[in-house]
Amino acid sequence: MNDSWTRTTTLNADQRLEVLNLLNRTEVALGREALDEGRRRIVVHGWKGVHYLKYEDGALVKYALLNGTKTPTLEMCGGGFDRDLLGELFSEHEIVDWWTRGSSDNCEGDVVRTLQLLTLRLPVPVVAVPAHARLRNFESGRDDAAWLAQNNAAFADHPEQGAWLPVDLDERTHEPWFDPSGFLILEIDGRVAASCWTKVHELHPDRFGEIYVISVSPDFQGQGLGRVMVTQGLDVLRRKGVNDVVLFVDKSNIGARRLYESLGFKLQREDKLIRFVRD
Repeated sequence: MNDSWTRTTTLNADQRLEVLNLLNRTEVALGREALDEGRRRIVVHGWKGVHYLKYEDGALVKYALLNGTKTPTLEMCGGGFDRDLLGELFSEHEIVDWWTRGSSDNCEGDVVRTLQLLTLRLPVPVVAVPAHARLRNFESGRDDAAWLAQNNAAFADHPEQGAWLPVDLDERTHEPWFDPSGFLILEIDGRVAASCWTKVHELHPDRFGEIYVISVSPDFQGQGLGRVMVTQGLDVLRRKGVNDVVLFVDKSNIGARRLYESLGFKLQREDKLIRFVRD
């Protein structure tokens, strides 16, 4: 291992605080998140992972986290790229996927996925709930299994959203930011047909909202329920005093992108997943 990098599967108390401070400083400097929410949660909760830390003059200046069961996937704080670290990863892995934000011109790999960050200024026209449907708030303990089945079916081919377990839902509904009033369930004939889970970033200086998870059951697609749920979720955020909303969408998801663009969402940036293969 290059002396400039430290690799550990568990952050000790001092390292965890150093990483969190670096993430916070980076977010202030960039005006956006420094690390994917899922990876940041690993740091916040002190969970195990493959952590890489780089120090200069005793101070932490770079941090990256590697995870993933099929293909190891890495993200560096701030979304950057480091060729020396890639070399270290190749000592253990033949293939590495690396999330980058902004330009990836200096990355000699193949783009295997692109996430678009879209933004919207509220308000937008709200589409009414169909007469045969019922809109209500998610109830923990009652809706867990039904929502997981609906959401996993809707995202059957999605790398993050399509294989949620009860523990994944339970962890998120116990986060400080969770608010059931922003988690909408649409029922048709007693079944969960669609859902829209929203989030308010209360601690951000701009206090913006997010469409956190939006999905329609395959059995109910083609009925315009996606537009219903997105606009209903946006209305919930508006009534909470939110002015600006973000969401992430795969660039390959043409149908979802058309829906969001028709509602006024604009492209803010693209995050690219670059695949590197060891020679």
